[in-house]
Amino acid sequence: MNKELKTEGKFKFIETQGGDENLLLLHGLFGQLSNFEGIIEKFSKTHNVIVPILPIFEMPIRKISVKGLLDHVIEFVELKGYKNLHVLGNSLGGHITLLFALAKPELISSLVLTGSSGLFESAMGSTFPKRGDRQYIKDKVQSTFYDPETATEEMIDEVFDATNNRNKAIRIIATAKSAIRHNLGDKLHQIKAPTLLIWGKQDGVTPPFVAEKFHELINDSRLVFVDKCGHAPMMEQSEIFNEHLEKFLEEVAVKVEEK
Repeated sequence: MNKELKTEGKFKFIETQGGDENLLLLHGLFGQLSNFEGIIEKFSKTHNVIVPILPIFEMPIRKISVKGLLDHVIEFVELKGYKNLHVLGNSLGGHITLLFALAKPELISSLVLTGSSGLFESAMGSTFPKRGDRQYIKDKVQSTFYDPETATEEMIDEVFDATNNRNKAIRIIATAKSAIRHNLGDKLHQIKAPTLLIWGKQDGVTPPFVAEKFHELINDSRLVFVDKCGHAPMMEQSEIFNEHLEKFLEEVAVKVEEK
């Protein structure tokens, strides 16, 4: 993926400037830009695809929380002056997407959630194993996918290095605990934007029943399950994912024109 990482003040991000429609992508706790490679390649020429780096490992410890990450995203969006946003989030990024939609509904055109936290998630837990246990980390990373081979050695090494860095490990645990505390079950009815839920049928982190609950609680939502797919459909089944995303964005655009 050959997209320039830009820096403006404290913000680091990719922006393709390929169209008038803004598509904002929010990554998960262990997310990398490569997680969204399929989406960026597909939509970079038709949309302004924006991928801010969430500063999980850079923020002051006292601010590490889903609220702190939400504030960062809001500051970034306001700095850039983005409006009419289609916001897509995976895992923790989905959680931030929901919080953003609740805080700034006037900026939202649509939401796309895939493997989102916010109701229930089964991840690393609240503690990490003994340092140096790479096989444990490898097994954990691979278990997030239907096909374990989707987890590259680079991806495994990045998670392994993070969990063996005391400063990063503390931040990961703090963020994960904050996400669990910020359950959104009683607030989802407030979301009015059209919402697409794309879920892996074999997602073991946020299982299918989580997607069904999101679908029940978000009024204007549709749910699509992708077979042979785990926690990151946009990586594991990128073509199918992009087909559903493209159709959804086209339908939202038509509805806007009809108003």
